[in-house]
Amino acid sequence: MAPDELVFDVFAKNCTSRPVMETVAGRWGLLTLAALLEGTHRFNELRRRVSGVSEKMLSQTLHALERDGLVVREVLSAIPPRVEYSLTDGGRRIAVKLTELIDLVEAEMPQITVAQERYDTVKDALETS
Repeated sequence: MAPDELVFDVFAKNCTSRPVMETVAGRWGLLTLAALLEGTHRFNELRRRVSGVSEKMLSQTLHALERDGLVVREVLSAIPPRVEYSLTDGGRRIAVKLTELIDLVEAEMPQITVAQERYDTVKDALETS
């Protein structure tokens, strides 16, 4: 390996991939990327699609994703000016994997719900005894 070749290891404490993982795998990054996989969106369209995200959090998430080269922000010359967000090729590849994760979690929710209820019942019983 060349001395100037970068090696990324997300398990290493100082790896520069960690902040990217935090953005991508965080709730708003994951949902924003998944929403953009559906197609180009304007800011308020994204805000409606990613229910529960504040304007501030969506703005911060989009800036971080744009900085990481996963999202493109395009200002269209119109009156009033329009801004649209879309995925880069890398963003699309990551979003595909994230939507697979979303689909898997949604499919597992019946079993997860049962496990949560069982856990809560046992925990409540231990706390009241």
